[in-house]
Amino acid sequence: MFRKILSVGGWTLVSRLTGFIRDVVIAAVMGIGPIADAFFVAFRIPNHFRTIFGEGAFNNAFLPTYAGVLETKKESAAKSFASRVTTLMLIMQLAILAATLLGMPFVVDLLAPGFSKDPAKYELAVALTRITFPYLLFITLVTILSGILNAHERFASAAAAPVLLNVSMVAALAVAFLFPDAGYAAAWGVTVSGVLQLLLVWLDAERLGIAPRLEMPRFDPAMKQFFRTLGPAVIGSAGVQLALFADTIIASFLPTGSVSSLYYADRLYQLPLGVIGIAAGTVLLPEMSRRIAAGDVAGAHAAQNRAISLTLALAAPFLIAFIALPDLIMAALFQHGQFNVAATKSAGAVLAAYALGLPAAVLIRSALASFYSRADTMTPLIASLTAVVINIIVKIMLMDRLGVVGLAIGTAVGTWVNLGLLFFLAHRRGWADPSGSLFRACGAIATASILLALFAWFSPTPIAHWTNVFPWREESLLAIVGLGGALIYGASLVAGLKVAGIRLSRR
Repeated sequence: MFRKILSVGGWTLVSRLTGFIRDVVIAAVMGIGPIADAFFVAFRIPNHFRTIFGEGAFNNAFLPTYAGVLETKKESAAKSFASRVTTLMLIMQLAILAATLLGMPFVVDLLAPGFSKDPAKYELAVALTRITFPYLLFITLVTILSGILNAHERFASAAAAPVLLNVSMVAALAVAFLFPDAGYAAAWGVTVSGVLQLLLVWLDAERLGIAPRLEMPRFDPAMKQFFRTLGPAVIGSAGVQLALFADTIIASFLPTGSVSSLYYADRLYQLPLGVIGIAAGTVLLPEMSRRIAAGDVAGAHAAQNRAISLTLALAAPFLIAFIALPDLIMAALFQHGQFNVAATKSAGAVLAAYALGLPAAVLIRSALASFYSRADTMTPLIASLTAVVINIIVKIMLMDRLGVVGLAIGTAVGTWVNLGLLFFLAHRRGWADPSGSLFRACGAIATASILLALFAWFSPTPIAHWTNVFPWREESLLAIVGLGGALIYGASLVAGLKVAGIRLSRR
């Protein structure tokens, strides 16, 4: 399982690195001005709906059902089920696309109402969102094909697909002079990437003979099971997105640049979530679903404990770096062109606030596997909606006093509430079984993290005296501190795991 997690994580890392290049280009070209704010709203809106109707709800309802059909019936039955689901999702997405393109001003009014105070920014946001919204249709089909591939233990192409989004956007920005402004260029890059991603995963599935076809829907037991789990999953995904919608809505009323600061901080925050948390959850869900379908509950819990240990060990350095070095990270990565010192300070403060919820955020996908592997989407729905309510309340309480930083703190609080409820309910039902080795591993991770935090807090000042002579001062300082921290954390973690009696192996 670790090899699969690292495979998905490796491709996700490539995606995040190319995404970083994309964001550096966007930061240099747009900074945190009105064009950037308008584009980021246009980019967020289809991604919010993608998470609700695509990868979030669909995967959580489709994968366990598909895996069950594949495990208990012939592969032809699983392919027929996937074809019927694909047909229904395609009809649904075409209807949503048509309605949204016609009512786009209403959508922007709903999700960024503060933009109405600036007519130019509002009109730009409407125009750019009309360009980006078809991305939702393509990426939903990508999600279906990715779920099928993952169920057959084919993870590479699905994990590699997001790389094409970043490549497409950078290519479009490189010829931005052909468009009215850089916002239009980036928006077209988003939509073109949806077509490219769909081609990539479809060709892989077609080569394996598992690509779905258009097939008249009929409601057999598998389809009924899918829809029983899809409804709560959609509501649960929508609940999570409500908190993100709240970020966009509230930030649209804050000073210009607030939406952009949230975006740049969130991009770095999403790095460990994608490379570690989502990668672990992507591999863990089909693994637990297969084991539970075969009656191996103990094996499913052992797989979950291993995924949690690996997730925490890999995510801890990001937590320390984001809290101890947010301004240095932002300056080294983005402070070029239109992205100035003020933008660095604003985005850095948001990054540190986001980091408070990072441990919970990377573990949520592993916690959700306890429920989704058993086709229970109602319990995660209740936990999610409870967390969303608390999340939004905290945001509203803090927005006047802390501005955009308060939005990130609300996200962190809501994430911890969600994770706490999931683990509590799973353990009470016997759907999670933390082992002694898991607790010992957590102790070793905590010890290594404390040593790393001391180094990250005290080392930059003396090291900065040496890097002041370098042409890229912040970049050099971050590289040296990062390398030193990696050595300290890696060595202390390995030593701690050995003391705890946890044997390391490639398997």
